[in-house]
Amino acid sequence: MIFTVRTTVGREKTAIDSINVKVGGVSKAIKAIMSPAELKGYIFVEGDDVDNIAEVLRDVPHVRGVIRKEVNIDQLESFFEDKVEEINIKEGDTVEVIGGPFKKEKAKVTRINEQKREAKVELVDATVPIPITIKLELLKICNN
Repeated sequence: MIFTVRTTVGREKTAIDSINVKVGGVSKAIKAIMSPAELKGYIFVEGDDVDNIAEVLRDVPHVRGVIRKEVNIDQLESFFEDKVEEINIKEGDTVEVIGGPFKKEKAKVTRINEQKREAKVELVDATVPIPITIKLELLKICNN
């Protein structure tokens, strides 16, 4: 049986670490823990009895409570699938960086690593062209 556990938003990983420390990595009440990145403030815990799970999670930092309604595994399948978008950026394209320290900078793509989903770019306005590796999610193609 899988149950939802409310946590402090942004502290899901800390809550999981605290649970692992409390149970010493092994627990009869908790078999598995999952924290989907897309779902803030919640983790999923697998166990046989919700009362035993609630007892283990009592006084764990950043755990706010157990929702006693069981979650079906079918409802969690979307979190297990990799959502890989098609890469539409090619070498030689001019792109704009939309995140990170080089946000709003224009750059030219010199190489793409599809396995790591990264691109090596050179900033257009830089005095000295230094190659920078940036995740493809942080790039968008410029219209000009």
